[in-house]
Amino acid sequence: MQSAESRPGVRIVYCTQCRFILRAAWLAQELLMTFAEELGEVALVPGRDGIFEVRLNDELLFSRKNSGRFPESSELKQLLRDRIAPGKDLGHSEKK
Repeated sequence: MQSAESRPGVRIVYCTQCRFILRAAWLAQELLMTFAEELGEVALVPGRDGIFEVRLNDELLFSRKNSGRFPESSELKQLLRDRIAPGKDLGHSEKK
């Protein structure tokens, strides 16, 4: 097993003005529960001006600004899985 320092990290940047922290924390929990062995960290990063972005290292996985909506948990899990654990079964989160 890789050490936490050598595994990829996710950053969820959320708007403090809009109080998006609960959604960010919930998504962080979902990702940590699903990818406990694959991720080194999930960080919550305070931002402003309506931001809600999810990044894998430096790669933008999801942007509320670009999509006009928040990510679904299953959608985010699939995007992450495809990059860090392609063979991982997501169970009920998997789109059929």
